[in-house]
Amino acid sequence: MELKDLVSKLSSYNLFTNLLPGILFVALLKYFTNFNLIFDPVFLGLFLYYFIGIVINRIGSLVIEPILIKTKFLTFIDYSKFVKASKMDEKIEILSENNNMCRSLIALCVTLLFAVGDEWLMSKCSFIGTYNNLIIIVLLFILFLFSYRKQTKYVVKRCEANLDEKQFE
Repeated sequence: MELKDLVSKLSSYNLFTNLLPGILFVALLKYFTNFNLIFDPVFLGLFLYYFIGIVINRIGSLVIEPILIKTKFLTFIDYSKFVKASKMDEKIEILSENNNMCRSLIALCVTLLFAVGDEWLMSKCSFIGTYNNLIIIVLLFILFLFSYRKQTKYVVKRCEANLDEKQFE
């Protein structure tokens, strides 16, 4: 399978909320820090950038979004209403996709600030430098653990919204 075949199979959602932020993060990380995550061959790099984008997306979903909701900067409609409205208006899915891309870009900025801070901390504290990889692995574990829980809740809510709709037909 060629690289262009693989990229063509990715949805626009995956491209704009995962791959693009991952590539941007790696490029900006190299520019602002001494960290270099640019991989050769490009094929291997794309998998890494996609994974980094997923991490950034999850930070947006699990950290940024709840903070913006708690501060009343954002409000959301009940999920069952969102599901019903999405079926009536296809543009809602596109708008939601754009929304998630913006959230990912906000999370990219926050993650980049943390990377700059991490580099500074490693230069000041040998403990951080010694255990930095372990700390990152533990944080990734926690991030994906909570991500799994949130995603499971969305699946349950979507099922309930669809089942409720079927009862009224």
